[in-house]
Amino acid sequence: MLTSVQKEILQTLINLYQSSNGKSIKGEDIAEVMNRNPGTIRNQMQSLRSLGLVKGVPGPRGGYKPTIEAYHSLNISVSDNDSKVPIYKNGMKMEDISVARIEFTSVPQPSECEAAIKILGSIKDLNLGDTISIGPTPVNNLGVIGTIVGRDDMDNILLVDTQTIRSIPKQTVGDIASRDVVSFSMNCSIKEAAKKLAKKEIDGAPVIKDGKVVGVFTLTDLVNAMADDKEDATVGELMSTNVVTVNEDLKIANAIELILNKSISRLIIADDNQALIGIVTRTDLIDSITNLKQFPIITSD
Repeated sequence: MLTSVQKEILQTLINLYQSSNGKSIKGEDIAEVMNRNPGTIRNQMQSLRSLGLVKGVPGPRGGYKPTIEAYHSLNISVSDNDSKVPIYKNGMKMEDISVARIEFTSVPQPSECEAAIKILGSIKDLNLGDTISIGPTPVNNLGVIGTIVGRDDMDNILLVDTQTIRSIPKQTVGDIASRDVVSFSMNCSIKEAAKKLAKKEIDGAPVIKDGKVVGVFTLTDLVNAMADDKEDATVGELMSTNVVTVNEDLKIANAIELILNKSISRLIIADDNQALIGIVTRTDLIDSITNLKQFPIITSD
């Protein structure tokens, strides 16, 4: 069984290795993070090497790397970079840190549920009282939002009082898209566009030229046109060409991330030739997550 010091050294090595993109870690760097004597680290590394938990890398750029057994000994799953589970603090993604494991203490009572979050990376910037969000996880698209109520620096574990536990559906945008899409032609007048937006009670629509999506015209564009005395302009002259189109096979979880990163309110679905297929709004995506009709009602006799 590993001693507490060996666990701390191994966890620090893994944290540094995680943020170094695969480069070996020098003992001096581990000692600096842990505020310990480099000689102590070197001595302990010999023991960890004999246990098969650490691999030494010779040469001027050498140092130490954790083995797969090191991850297993600390109960950390080994995964590719593409499947890292992100963690956010105050809405900002934390770099060089990810979630290795989530364990719930009482799932049947979500309002009273605490989660033990095993972190891969340094937790020095995560403090008691911080509100964090985690996920989505790669397998079941699980997301967790909660407040940190405990912290174990030795085992790199956060205890979180959960406020929200949500599993994002595995559907695609094609499954929830509106197929009967309102669109504009390039030469559509501002007045005609205003009437169409008002009648359909929508705040924007794609612009089509030669059967392809070339832009999007929104209420904001309409208001700006009126403010700039451009009532005689056409939709094609005022549209935004910075349009985001996606394939209908895009997963809902990825669509949500795209909308947040791009700060947009809709995704236009098009084929490989940019022909319009459908549209998904921010509201559609929220409804797909919060719609309780997708869950069966369980009753007892």
